[in-house]
Amino acid sequence: MEDKLLVLGLLMSSEMHGYQINEMIEMHLGTGIQLKKSLIYKLLGKMADDGWLTFTEEKAGKRPTRRVYAITARGKEAFQQLLLDSLADYRPVDLLGHVAEGYLDMLPPELSLPRLEQRRQKLVALLQETLDLGTHPGSQQFVIGHQIHHLKSELTWLDGVIKTVKES
Repeated sequence: MEDKLLVLGLLMSSEMHGYQINEMIEMHLGTGIQLKKSLIYKLLGKMADDGWLTFTEEKAGKRPTRRVYAITARGKEAFQQLLLDSLADYRPVDLLGHVAEGYLDMLPPELSLPRLEQRRQKLVALLQETLDLGTHPGSQQFVIGHQIHHLKSELTWLDGVIKTVKES
């Protein structure tokens, strides 16, 4: 649902081809949104089949022909419904990427601490990258602000884990 909402939302502002959509996500929404290019193209095709999008084919120079997508009235209705459904929904954070912390007591600190410090460095770099995105217009800033809040919270939590491991 969220992936369709994201693509439709971007197309609400202007017509775009798949590569432009990918660039918009990378440049303006930070690393918190991981949407593979192949999925973007798959979604565009599916939404065109569903009548949510139309496209024209465009050829520029020696580049391959590309499809430029535009949202239809039906797509605007779908966007609004997806937006309403998503605003009312809540999904807990997926903690599968944090299973290892449940086994920290099975490693000596001299093995686990360097790895936790590596994770911390990656987290700090990701936070800085997100902060470097700067301010965005309107409610897009909520997405970036939420990511910054999450990363800072994760960093605080990780610092507590590192402190506890050092003290054990």
